[in-house]
Amino acid sequence: MLKSMPEPIWRLLQFESRFMLRTRNNSACVMAAFVVLSAALPVMAAERLTLANGFDLVCNHHETVGDRIRVYPKADDANYFELKPEAVTGYETVPDPPVPSLDKTAAGKNQNDAQMVSSHQDAKLTAADLHQLLSKAGQQHNVDEDLLASLVKAESNGNVRATSRAGARGLMQLMPGTAHQLGVADSFAPDENVQGGTAYLDSLLTRYRDNITLALAAYNAGPEAVDRYHGIPPYHETRVYVARVVHEFNRRVKARNETRMVAIRASNAGQRTASVTRSATQAATQVGTPPNHSTEMGNE
Repeated sequence: MLKSMPEPIWRLLQFESRFMLRTRNNSACVMAAFVVLSAALPVMAAERLTLANGFDLVCNHHETVGDRIRVYPKADDANYFELKPEAVTGYETVPDPPVPSLDKTAAGKNQNDAQMVSSHQDAKLTAADLHQLLSKAGQQHNVDEDLLASLVKAESNGNVRATSRAGARGLMQLMPGTAHQLGVADSFAPDENVQGGTAYLDSLLTRYRDNITLALAAYNAGPEAVDRYHGIPPYHETRVYVARVVHEFNRRVKARNETRMVAIRASNAGQRTASVTRSATQAATQVGTPPNHSTEMGNE
């Protein structure tokens, strides 16, 4: 299992308001990660950028500054990241959603759509089912099950039909391109999603020598961002994400250790009781069994 412990939480909470992000050519995993990052920001998108690696990036607006393209997830200019011009192949304005029709047919369709979305949001595994999936994947990839459970809680909260604005899907929020690279045919299938997401996390833990915080940062913002900053990138969303997962992981490990200690104490108490019983039995055997006087008197 994992050997390194998380860095102090206070280091995870330091962040800068402005940030940039480089792209990594021919890397669907990295591009998928920062598309997920942009999707985590509460914005109303106005543009869709088509990227050279096949992904679409939804944002509020963009501008060209020197030899870079600045992409703004929100309407204000407080946060942005930069791309090389060759990384973007096209731009498209995202139309405003149509005004809902008042006729019964449209109303019925909207109601059905709302019910489908609601059912997707409510689609969760039982705790036992999720435990079984995470335990199996953790054993196969030598990744702590509690770490996987903490990541799933942060990514989807156990919703097998969770879908981000950028298109990440399932329990561990896999982008379509990433899922394809990992051999995941259906990201909404819990077993496939967990196996794929665990394999990806395992590769990141190997890359960063079992440093949990760096692996989580790379899962959220992409490995190149972590490599560029030689640590957790100064992105607010990424630092909050890492802190949330680490906090949940620490909570689970503490509870697990407490349960283990209770079991050990109960086992030790049972062993002492058994030992006392054996000693009493041996003493009685050595002294001998006293005669049954009532029986002897009856025979007379």
